[in-house]
Amino acid sequence: MNTKGRRYVSRTRWHSCASGGCWGLALISAAVCLGFGFARAGDIRVERDVPYLGEGRAEKADLYLPGGGGSALRPAVVDIHGGGWSGGDKGDRREVNICTNLAANGYVAMSINYVLQRKGGPPVWPKNLHDCKTAIRWLRANAARLRVDAGRIGVIGGSAGGHLAAMVGVTGPADGLDPAGPYGDQPCNVQAVVDLYGPVLWMQTRDLAMIGKTRAEAPDVYRAATPLSHLDKGDPPILIAHGTADKTVDVEQSRVFDAELAKAGIAHQLVIVEGAPHTFHLQPKEMDLRPTVIGFFDKYLKEK
Repeated sequence: MNTKGRRYVSRTRWHSCASGGCWGLALISAAVCLGFGFARAGDIRVERDVPYLGEGRAEKADLYLPGGGGSALRPAVVDIHGGGWSGGDKGDRREVNICTNLAANGYVAMSINYVLQRKGGPPVWPKNLHDCKTAIRWLRANAARLRVDAGRIGVIGGSAGGHLAAMVGVTGPADGLDPAGPYGDQPCNVQAVVDLYGPVLWMQTRDLAMIGKTRAEAPDVYRAATPLSHLDKGDPPILIAHGTADKTVDVEQSRVFDAELAKAGIAHQLVIVEGAPHTFHLQPKEMDLRPTVIGFFDKYLKEK
C-alpha cells in the first residue's frame, strides 16, 4: 500500500493459500472514492426498505445501485450492521459509508436489517444468521433485475455484523445453519468476506442472550456459533480489520482469528489500525481503509 503523504500507521499481513415491488428511491451524488485511483461514479440510486425476507417480516434492506447503464453484470456485497446482535440499523452512518463507497466503485451493495435480540424476548440465534444468508439468496434470486453476477457476491459487517459476516462465509449446508427458505433453491455461499472487529471469541468466554442458554447448558450451540469451529481450506478469502484502541472487542480476538485462518489454509489478510477505537467505517481518521477493503473485493469479485 502506498502510504506517502498519509498520516497513519498500520500493520498489514497478507497470506494467500494454494422480484418486483414499489420501494422508496433516492439518488446520491457520488463524490466519494476520488483519490487512490478509483473511478468517479455517477449518481447512485438507492432503493429503500426492500422486503427481502418475505411476508410477515418487518426487517427490510436498502439497495445501493451503481450509476450508469449497460448490460454488464456487476458484483454485489451484503453489508451487515453491528449492535451486539440487539441493536443497530441498516441506515447507520457506518452502513451508509460502506455501501456508498461500494456502489461508487461498481458494486451492488445491500444493507440489511435482521432479527434482533430483545430484552426478555426469545433467543434469536441462529435466526439472525438465517436472515443474513437469506439476503445472499435474495440477491441471486433477483440477479437478472439488478444485473448482479450471482457467482461474485461478498459480505461485510462490523462488530456483531462482522461475526455474522464471518459465519456466512465459513458455514454451509453441512453445518446445519442454512435456512430452509425463502429462496431455498438458491445457495448461500459467498466469494469474499470482510470482518470489521467482530467478536468471534465471545462464544468461548461469555454467555450470550441471543443463544438463550449458558455455555454450561448448551456447549454445542456455543461451539457452533463461532466461525473458528467451521474453518476449512474451501472457505472464501477473509479480510479482517481491527483497531488497537478497541475497548469493546479486544484486538486479540482478530489476531487469534487470523492465526486460525492461517492454520486452515484460507487466504486471509489482517489489518491492524493503530489507535482506532471500536465501530469505524471505511474512513476512520486513523487510516483510510477504502484502498484495502475495495481492493480486496476487487481482487476476488472482479478480477478474472
